[in-house]
Amino acid sequence: MVTIILDLIYPKTCGMCGKTYSTYLCPKCNLKLKTLLNKKQIHYPKEKYFDEFMYIFKYENEIRQKIIDYKFNKKSYLYKFFSQLIIYNYFNSIDTYDIILPVPINKKGLLLRGYNQASLISKEIAKNIYSLEFSNKILVKQRETLKQSTLKKTQREQNVKNAFAVVNNNKIKDKSIILFDDIYTTGNTTNECSRILKEAGAKKILVFTIAKD
Repeated sequence: MVTIILDLIYPKTCGMCGKTYSTYLCPKCNLKLKTLLNKKQIHYPKEKYFDEFMYIFKYENEIRQKIIDYKFNKKSYLYKFFSQLIIYNYFNSIDTYDIILPVPINKKGLLLRGYNQASLISKEIAKNIYSLEFSNKILVKQRETLKQSTLKKTQREQNVKNAFAVVNNNKIKDKSIILFDDIYTTGNTTNECSRILKEAGAKKILVFTIAKD
C-alpha cells in the first residue's frame, strides 16, 4: 500500500529520457542504449590483481553527463536507472558470483554527497539477484586519499597504496567477488582494492564499472 501511494506522489520515470514509465528504464531507451553496450569481458591473468574486468559504456556523451548528474548534481535517484540497466543486460554475466562490494569513498566525499554512488547501485543489484550478497562493511577505507582525478598517472598508484582494508576475512575467503565502481580510468583504485581482497583470501574478482574513461 505504501509503495502504491509513493508511486502516485513520485511517479517512476525513465532515467534516460525522463518520461513517466512503470520502471526506471523505458523500452525505447533500453533499445537505444543496447547499441552502446560493451559486452566483452576482459581477462587480466598477470598484470592486475583482479581476474576480469567489465564496463558498460565508454565515458562520453550522454552517459558521461548522466554519471556526473548522479555523482555531483544530487540526483541519487539515478541509481535505480543504472541498476535496472545492469540487471536487464548483464544478469547472466554476474549471477554466478557470491558477493558484490562497492569501492569505498572518502568520508569527506560521503558527507558532502550524502551517499556512495557505487554502494547504492551494488545494493540494488543484489536485491534482484538471489545468489548475490551485498556488503559495504567488508571492504573499508582506512585512510583518506586525494582525488585520483587531481593527480598525475604516476602519483595515483601511491595515493591509494594501503588505503583499504578487509574487516572480516572469513566473509570473502574462497568467494567470487564483484568489485563495483562507477568509472574505470587507470584502474589503480580497483587494483589496490583487489590486492587487499586477494590477500584476504578472495578466490576470483570481477571489476565491474558503469563506464571506462
